[in-house]
Amino acid sequence: MNREKTIIQTSFIGIGGNILLVIGKAIVGFLAGSISIISDAINNLTDAISSLVTIIGTKLSNKNPNRKHPFGYGRIEYVTSSIIGLIIFIAGFLAIYESINFLINSEEPTYDNLSFIIVSSAILIKVILGLFFKYRGKKVKSDALSASGLDALLDAILSTGTLIAALVSRFGNVFLEGYIGILIGLFIIKSSISVLKEGVSKIIGERSDTKLISDIINCVSHVKGVHGVYDVILNNYGNDKYIGSLHVEIDDEMKAKDIQLLEREIAYLCYEKFNAIITVGIYARSNDIKDKSIRDDVFSIIKKYPEIIQTHGFYVDDRRKIISLDIIISFEKKEAEETFKSVKTEIEKKYPSYDIHLILDNDFSVPEVSNN
Repeated sequence: MNREKTIIQTSFIGIGGNILLVIGKAIVGFLAGSISIISDAINNLTDAISSLVTIIGTKLSNKNPNRKHPFGYGRIEYVTSSIIGLIIFIAGFLAIYESINFLINSEEPTYDNLSFIIVSSAILIKVILGLFFKYRGKKVKSDALSASGLDALLDAILSTGTLIAALVSRFGNVFLEGYIGILIGLFIIKSSISVLKEGVSKIIGERSDTKLISDIINCVSHVKGVHGVYDVILNNYGNDKYIGSLHVEIDDEMKAKDIQLLEREIAYLCYEKFNAIITVGIYARSNDIKDKSIRDDVFSIIKKYPEIIQTHGFYVDDRRKIISLDIIISFEKKEAEETFKSVKTEIEKKYPSYDIHLILDNDFSVPEVSNN
């Protein structure tokens, strides 16, 4: 199923359903003099706007890359999700505002059987739309559709509160509309904050999916000539569209043409299997006995620091007297710089005749089990 077509089709269904609900609830609300039903109708109008935002965002996100935006427009979907979260927040705020206003200037609403039928039907329609949106959103991996689905289910809760208030008002002569509206408004605002946080988090840039990283490492590790896979960095530019880089460790005796063939094989493998455009960097591995001895000494120092979760890029340049390596320190360690300085100092004491090129790398995507 075409992803863009599915999102747009689902969004149009949401627009049509919400417009019908707006018309029905507005008529009932004005006839009954119920502020909660009128507010509910306004809330449904914001849902129709949310679906329109989703359509616009989906269309824009599928624009082809250009000179100004060479990575494409896929991240617009994250912006769309955040906008929908803001719309949900506004709906919750309006529900609270109108409920407080109703409590201050309360007039007794009058409900008839048609009012109950329309509001009950609206709840059922909203539940169906909500579940449908969330199902489609999960199926095509659309945060915007999933957010709209959550919004619709929250609306069903809001409408349920409105129905309960109407029933109590008519049969118990107790007017709870304002209080229920405030409680539901607070609940909606809380949910909107979750949607906003998720959208903003993805715009900032989240850690790549652990399973995807592990799959890439496992796949590339099986390529002949590769002795280790490190520094897997994936930048997400839309649904399953990745641009990034990784390093592989190879024997330092490989010729340039063999390295080129290896790099091309890895890049094509990542493109075909994971839809990722990957730049491949090289770490050389020496089989010299002296270099292995130095490596063992350096790694014995590093093992004293459990906060170091990975070491890579180790190489000894005897001609220029340089020992180079990268270390990754866990985010749990607050004073990473102290560990870095201690490790470098120990290695320098062990090998005073060498320059130590130690780099403090970031934990972009180290899997749970490191491949040191």
